[in-house]
Amino acid sequence: MFITINVTFVVPNTRVMSVWRKVRRGTFIAVGFFFLAVLACNVWVVRSTQSRVFSDVSQLPHNKVALVLGTSSRLVNGSPNPFFVNRMARAAEMFKLKKVEHFILSGDNQTKYYNEPETMRGALMALGVPDSVITLDFAGLRTFDSIVRSREIFGQDSLTIITQPFHSYRALFISDRMNINAVAVVASEPKSETAFQVYIREYFARTKAVLDLYLLDTEPKHLGEKEPLKI
Repeated sequence: MFITINVTFVVPNTRVMSVWRKVRRGTFIAVGFFFLAVLACNVWVVRSTQSRVFSDVSQLPHNKVALVLGTSSRLVNGSPNPFFVNRMARAAEMFKLKKVEHFILSGDNQTKYYNEPETMRGALMALGVPDSVITLDFAGLRTFDSIVRSREIFGQDSLTIITQPFHSYRALFISDRMNINAVAVVASEPKSETAFQVYIREYFARTKAVLDLYLLDTEPKHLGEKEPLKI
């Protein structure tokens, strides 16, 4: 008894395979260009500003006004956010050493349950900074907005920016484009998984800053009436 087996060979559609190869090649090229662009933007932002980032307070030039950039006071698990704690400690130190005379506390205040500027004010007052030298900016929804508003709303063309090192480069880069004579004094950075995630986001945020400043002509979400500081 014989069993006959019919085998059918399917010949690949060469046109479909050719299109697929082109799509795959194009995707690889696009992804490559994207990451090269991110790398180039990060190199530009850091190298153009790193000479004005200070960790040694004794070498820091005096400015009347310091801009403290906001962040959440608590982590997702409810514990104190070391980025916030270290920024507040650095800001209070700057005031006590008479390196600055007045603070703009700029941060997010989109809901009544989350108010970065008020939280910063409470923390600084607890560290001995008087309320009379504090101005709150409730529309600092992101770093770009905080920097632009410091000039356009509060009339400042010279600033000391207080934040962590990784963040300071982007803040100074934006300041340069806004014709603000700025330096940064940095608070210490925590070493944790949370910090690592923040650093990864910052790489892309620097690229976005370049796009905002040089291609998209971005404006802050809120401007409004001018409020010159009385100092």
